Amino acid sequence: MSNTYDYIVAGSGMAGLSFLYRLLKEESLKHKNILIIDIANKSQNDRTWCFWEKEEGPFESLVCHQWGTLQFFSPQVSKEFKMKDYRYKMIQSGDFYAHILEFVKGFANVSFLQEQILEITEREERAQVKTDKGNYLADYVFNSTSLFYPRMTEENTLLQHFMGWYIKTKEPVFIPQVGTLMDFTLPQTHGTTFMYVLPTSENLALVEYTLFTERVLQEEAYESALKSYIQEKLGINEYEITHSEFGVIPMSLARFPAHVGKNKRIVNIGTAGGYTKPSTGYTFQFVQKHIGLIIERLKQNHPPVCIPSFRERMFEWYDRTLLDVLLTKSLGGEQIFSSLFKQVEPERILAFLANESGFWEEFKIRNSVPQFPFVFSGMKQLLGFGKK
Repeated sequence: MSNTYDYIVAGSGMAGLSFLYRLLKEESLKHKNILIIDIANKSQNDRTWCFWEKEEGPFESLVCHQWGTLQFFSPQVSKEFKMKDYRYKMIQSGDFYAHILEFVKGFANVSFLQEQILEITEREERAQVKTDKGNYLADYVFNSTSLFYPRMTEENTLLQHFMGWYIKTKEPVFIPQVGTLMDFTLPQTHGTTFMYVLPTSENLALVEYTLFTERVLQEEAYESALKSYIQEKLGINEYEITHSEFGVIPMSLARFPAHVGKNKRIVNIGTAGGYTKPSTGYTFQFVQKHIGLIIERLKQNHPPVCIPSFRERMFEWYDRTLLDVLLTKSLGGEQIFSSLFKQVEPERILAFLANESGFWEEFKIRNSVPQFPFVFSGMKQLLGFGKK
C-alpha cells in the first residue's frame, strides 16, 4: 500500500464520511486517491441526528421520519405550529454509516485504515498523518478528530449533554405527525433543561432529556428524569426501551481553527472546524453546508479553505452573544426561548437558528428578548470579535 494520497480523511464519523460521500459523488473528484483513518469501526447505531431544512438534502433517502408540525412548551408558552417552509427530519447514524460504507465499496481508489492517529502536521508541500503504525502523506488532510480542539473551560464552554430513549408502548399513544421540539416544563435546577419527544409511529417515540450546563450529570439523574417525564407528562406507565443513546456536544466561545499550518494543508471539518452551532449544538446540517462549500472549491481547483462571508460572521456574532448570555447566567435558556416563541412566528425562529433568516426577521427576533443582557453580551463579543 502506498503511503501518499491526494486526500486523507482523519476520522470516520459523521463529518468525515459526509465529506467522503460528497467527494465521490462529484464526477471531477471521484477518481482521487483517498485514505480514511480512524481507530473506530463505524457500524453501530450510536447517534440520532435531527435537523430542519426546506428542500431535499444529500441524504434525503436516509430520513427515517419527518414532522410537519412541532410543539413548544414552557411555563409561559404552549404552542403547536404547522410548518410551511421547513420539515423537521431524523436520520439514524446506523443507516448513515451503512449507506456510505456500502457506496464506497465500488471505489478501488478509497482505502480504510483502522489505526490510532497520533499527530497531523504539515511537511513541505504536503500534510502528514502519523499513526501508531505508520506515516501517511497527502496534498490535503481533512480532519474531524479532536487533535486541534481549542482549550475549553467552564468559563467559555457549555456542554449540551443528553440521554435519549426510544420507547415502545403497547397501546397507540403518540401522534407520529407531531413532534415536540422543546418542552421546558421541567425543573431548571442544573441550567437550561428540556425534553424532545419525536414519535415515529403511534407506538414508538424518541424521548430525549437535554441540558446546556457546565458539567454532565450522573447516569442515574438522566434516567430518573426520563422515567418521571414519561410517566407524569406523557402519562405512559407501560413501555419498553428499545434503544438508548447518550451524547455530549461542546457549545463554546473558543475559536475552532478552520485550518492548521501556514500552507493550509490541514483542513478541519465537523466540530473540529467550528461547524457545531455554538448557541444550539446543532451540527448535522451545518456540516453539510460547509462541506458543500469545500467540495465546490475543490471542483474549481482552489484551496479548500472557505473564508466566512459577512452574513456568516453576523450569525457567528448572534451565536456568541446568545451563548455568552447563557454562560454568564444573565438569562436562562427557558426565559430566552419562551420570549422568542411567545412573540415570533416559530418558523422564523427556525430560519434564524438555521442561519437562513433575513435582516427584518433578525430585527424582530432581537427585539423579542430582554434587551439589556443581549446588548451587554453583544457588545462584549463585538469588541472581542476576531480574537482567538
